[in-house]
Amino acid sequence: MLSRAVAGIRGRTLIINLPGSVKGVRESLEAILPALPHAVEVLAGEAGDCGHDSRQ
Repeated sequence: MLSRAVAGIRGRTLIINLPGSVKGVRESLEAILPALPHAVEVLAGEAGDCGHDSRQ
C-alpha cells in the first residue's frame, strides 16, 4: 500500500489512488475506510482537521 500511497483533494472531491489488484484494493480500503467519514465531513466543511469541529 505504501508504494501507492497517493491521495489528494480537487475542489470538494477526495481522490485516492488504489492498487491494481483486487487483494491490494481490499487491503487498502480496509486501512482507509475508518477515516473516510471524517474526510467527507472536512470536505463538506462540517468538521475541522484533527477532530476539531469547525463550527465552534
